[in-house]
Amino acid sequence: MIADSVRAEITALPTYGYRRAGALVNRTRSLMGLQPVNHKRMYRVMKAQGLLLPKSPKRRDSGRAHDGKVAVEESNQRWCSDGFEIACDNGDVVTGVFMKDCCDREIIAWRAWVGRGLPGEPVRDMMIEAV
Repeated sequence: MIADSVRAEITALPTYGYRRAGALVNRTRSLMGLQPVNHKRMYRVMKAQGLLLPKSPKRRDSGRAHDGKVAVEESNQRWCSDGFEIACDNGDVVTGVFMKDCCDREIIAWRAWVGRGLPGEPVRDMMIEAV
């Protein structure tokens, strides 16, 4: 029964792997009031029926040696920055950005505001404060 469900789901979508096919089958099964199928079982069923996708070819090594220096021994040699958004319970979104020292991982400057997006002004202010 599971193999028939899988075959029906992936007929139109032959590039779906066992996890995505399993999600489709489980969605159909939940609408029918049946228990979901574990992804490991889905893998076994699809393998037995020959429905698994072929494995992707291995990537060749680029051949370039990594001889650059990544670690930093002193503060204020290399900084990094990142941004994030946090969805609040009341529906608001808080956006934050920070600049961090790569040596001691100290936050040098940060900004946060209510709303989505990354306007340039708070980021520029943060960079000026850090310098």
